[in-house]
Amino acid sequence: MPHPAVIRLRELLPPPRSGGDAVDWEQIERTTGLAFPADYREFVELYGGGEIDEYLSVSTPPVPGSPYGDLLDRGEPALSDRDREELCAFLSGGALPPLLPFVDSASSDVAFWLRDGAPDDWRAAVFRRQTPHGTSRWTVFDGGVAALCVAALTGEVHPFSERLSASGGHEFVSWRGVEDRQPPAPGRHGW
Repeated sequence: MPHPAVIRLRELLPPPRSGGDAVDWEQIERTTGLAFPADYREFVELYGGGEIDEYLSVSTPPVPGSPYGDLLDRGEPALSDRDREELCAFLSGGALPPLLPFVDSASSDVAFWLRDGAPDDWRAAVFRRQTPHGTSRWTVFDGGVAALCVAALTGEVHPFSERLSASGGHEFVSWRGVEDRQPPAPGRHGW
């Protein structure tokens, strides 16, 4: 059964014509010990690696030919002590779980999974590079990849340095290129 957040995302963001990426999730789990959330697996199979509105780049596990297939190579981020402390303040218990980056923005923001508990329970934490003085660089989101994308596309949350247009007409461009582009929806507005 499709994940509810992926169903909603598909309504907001047409998948590329060529489809997503085929990934052997069981092989990845056997070789790396990492299992991934169901909504992310569905996202990768439906969309693959690519960009949302020429602003958010979504990483995937290795896929031959894809420049977005760097998810497993990214590893634990190098954060300053101040940034780690600030993120820990948002988390119950104050302990920082392992982080795994999965989305980057054109503004150099990074969305991480907070790998705590079962994969379907992982939350997202977005580190914003550009913030007004005195504002937290972190947004912790109680949801997965698809729910975070839906919330950002609808304007429910604004975790990135630039706001995505909530007026619709969003576009996903696959790593396969321009030939996969869907025609833009009428009334598309930039962010």
